[in-house]
Amino acid sequence: MKEPEWSHYRAFLAVLREGSLSAAARALGLAQPTLGRQIAELERDLGARVEDLLQGEADIAVRMVRPSQQALVARQIGTVVLGFYAHKRYLAAAPPLTTPEAALREHAIIGYDQVPAFLRNAPLPVTRDDFAFRSNSDLAQLAAIRAGFGIGGIQHGIARRDADLVPVFPEYRFQLEMWLALHEDLRASRRLRLMMDHLAAGLSAYVAGSQA
Repeated sequence: MKEPEWSHYRAFLAVLREGSLSAAARALGLAQPTLGRQIAELERDLGARVEDLLQGEADIAVRMVRPSQQALVARQIGTVVLGFYAHKRYLAAAPPLTTPEAALREHAIIGYDQVPAFLRNAPLPVTRDDFAFRSNSDLAQLAAIRAGFGIGGIQHGIARRDADLVPVFPEYRFQLEMWLALHEDLRASRRLRLMMDHLAAGLSAYVAGSQA
C-alpha cells in the first residue's frame, strides 16, 4: 500500500466537514476536479472502502460500528444522526407526502445496493428493491438527493448546510456510532498518534453539528 500524501487527508476531512466536493474545494481554494482527483488518489492508495487494519491494509480507520478486534485500539468520537431529506425541486414535482409506508410505493427512494444492518433493523424495514436509485457510495447518494432524484438519508450535519434540502418524516431517524481505530502495534508511532488526534478533533466537531 502506498503512503497517501498529507494533502489528500486534508481533502478527505474537508469533504466531511463541508458535505460536498464543490464546497470542500471552495473552502480549500482548489478547483473541484483537483480535489476530486485527490480523493480518488486517497481511496486508491488506501484501497478503500472498508480495509482490514489487522492485515496492515490501513493505518487508521473511521468505523461506524464499534471495532471488536482485540488487537485494535479504538477511540469513540460520538454519535452521528441521520434523517430523511429531499430537495425542494423534487418535492414540488412529486406526489404529496402522506406516510412513510406510502412513500415507499409512491416516491423515488435513494438508498444502498447492499442494505446495511442498521437499515435492516429499522422501524420501517426496507429492502434493495425499495430503492429507485442505489449506490453504496454516500457521496453518490447525496449527489442524487441534491439533484432532485428522490428522498434519501443524510447526516443532519451535512443536510443543514444546504438550504434547498427539506427534512421529511422527522420521526424516522438513525444513529450511528463513529469510532477511530488503530492497530495496537502502531500506537507507539508519534506520526500516527498526531494524525489520530487531528482526525479526532475534526470529526468530533463534525459529530457535534450532526445532532438533531
